Amino acid sequence: MSTQFVVQLANRPGALADLTRALAAQGIDLRGVSVGGVGAHGYAVMATTDDTATREVLRAGGYPYVEGETLIVDVEDRPGGLAAVAEKLAVAGVDIRGVLFVGNAEGKVQTAFSVDDVARARKVLGLD
Repeated sequence: MSTQFVVQLANRPGALADLTRALAAQGIDLRGVSVGGVGAHGYAVMATTDDTATREVLRAGGYPYVEGETLIVDVEDRPGGLAAVAEKLAVAGVDIRGVLFVGNAEGKVQTAFSVDDVARARKVLGLD
């Protein structure tokens, strides 16, 4: 998982179906996805099998999006585990663009973060 896309959608029935249908029509498979919405806007946080083709689909469909390199972080699997990581990033002035949970292993949740400052996030999270 190298690139994570955060895509703005209309918060209406069928919006996610439209996006995923457009990706599928180009042979793009989802590797991870999370969705949500409030008010008029929804979003999809996703990783795919083809970053270049995904960008083309998003541009052609007029989808506003941001993308970023994915950082895989082992988050403690306990209440407040995600909060601890998010707080470290916030204190360092790093904005989280997207989060995907990608797996569990021995008390840890493997979490894929997309952030606005990868170098700073790596340093503050000890990923250097």
